[in-house]
Amino acid sequence: MAVNHGFHATMTARPGRGDELVELLLDAPSLPQPDCVVFLVGRSASNPDVVHVTEGWTSEQAHSRFFASEQAQALVARLQPLLVGESHYTDEVPVGGKAAF
Repeated sequence: MAVNHGFHATMTARPGRGDELVELLLDAPSLPQPDCVVFLVGRSASNPDVVHVTEGWTSEQAHSRFFASEQAQALVARLQPLLVGESHYTDEVPVGGKAAF
């Protein structure tokens, strides 16, 4: 499936809550979505409360449809109390690579 829409987000968890943020993201409902082709969660090596997410979707419409869903809105509501400040988003379309966990 081709990735035609995506982004890279950087979030900062409240002090000491980075593990909780990572766990919540890794259990995110977007993972089983067929239109979500890439969902990668990473952390800052120097600050474990800074978390990065890279997402790749088949289309902007598929992404918008998912984030308008009740399931996604519930996830956002659970994320908000863990975060400090605004998340930063960068336009990014994943094109390939390698991951081994």
